[in-house]
Amino acid sequence: MVKIYYDSDADLNNIKDKTVAIIGYGSQGRAHALNLRDSGINVIVGVRENGRSWEVAKADGFNPKSIEEASRVGDLIALLIPDTEHGVVYDKYIKNGLKEGKTLLFAHGYSIRFGLIKPPSYVDVVMVAPKSPGPKLREAYLQNFGVPSLIAVHQDYSGKAKDTALAYAKGLGSTKVGVLETTFADETEEDLFGEQAVLVGGLMYLIKTGFDVLVENNYPPELAYFEVLHEMKLIVDLIYSSGLTGMLKAVSDTAKYGGITRGSIIIDEGVKKRMEKLLAEIKNGSFAQEWTGNPEQSKQKLEKMMKEIENLEIEKVGKKIRKLAGLEK
Repeated sequence: MVKIYYDSDADLNNIKDKTVAIIGYGSQGRAHALNLRDSGINVIVGVRENGRSWEVAKADGFNPKSIEEASRVGDLIALLIPDTEHGVVYDKYIKNGLKEGKTLLFAHGYSIRFGLIKPPSYVDVVMVAPKSPGPKLREAYLQNFGVPSLIAVHQDYSGKAKDTALAYAKGLGSTKVGVLETTFADETEEDLFGEQAVLVGGLMYLIKTGFDVLVENNYPPELAYFEVLHEMKLIVDLIYSSGLTGMLKAVSDTAKYGGITRGSIIIDEGVKKRMEKLLAEIKNGSFAQEWTGNPEQSKQKLEKMMKEIENLEIEKVGKKIRKLAGLEK
């Protein structure tokens, strides 16, 4: 069974006397910095000098520093920048500031799991991974609540790495709802699999294929959009709040019967085998090599693919429908 920790299991005093350096001030970085500061933690922000994030941090009342300076000053260094930048930023700006007894913290295990970063033996290495986008993490905190987080310890030099991770999670507000213990490897592999097979890749191409089938069979694209994309949110919200059974109880009997009897025809054993292949490629490192082995090449490939997605018919129809529905201006 997974161990779950709550407020009573975590003590903010474990980081109250530390300076926490938040490296990066995007979606996660901003939420972490603001929540920790409001929890009484001494927070500094390290970003590229005079960029957009620098100005946002200043507007939020921080006195931003360069990544190198923040890493040198910080006792706990939280690396909250994109995975593709971890290796270069760590080698150039952070590594030399890692003195004995410091803590290196991640919000995702990718860089440790796949060796983009290889910390020295004399620091603690932990993960605190909120299971939500940054704005939601901040919103929940301001409502005196929180979002669940995962914690993991990769390296426990001090003997108190787990206490540090729990204190950090408490500072974010996560121990109000529950913090689950995992490992860097499990978090990384499950997260990548979820993104590729279900949440991003699987869902997106299921929607696109359903849309294409309807349009190619001469159904109006606007109606096809409503059926396979617009209404998706309604179903996902029901699953999110009530589980699969709760969702089924909320739809018509026709939808129940058709979904249960036909769904397994679409998502069949062939799909499961291909999902297992994706998981194997994640675990053996071939996906990581493809994605972060040559970051510049991957970035160019991603930009090309994004343009192709933007030009899909479903995207063009979607803009029209979202304006009708008041979702876009």
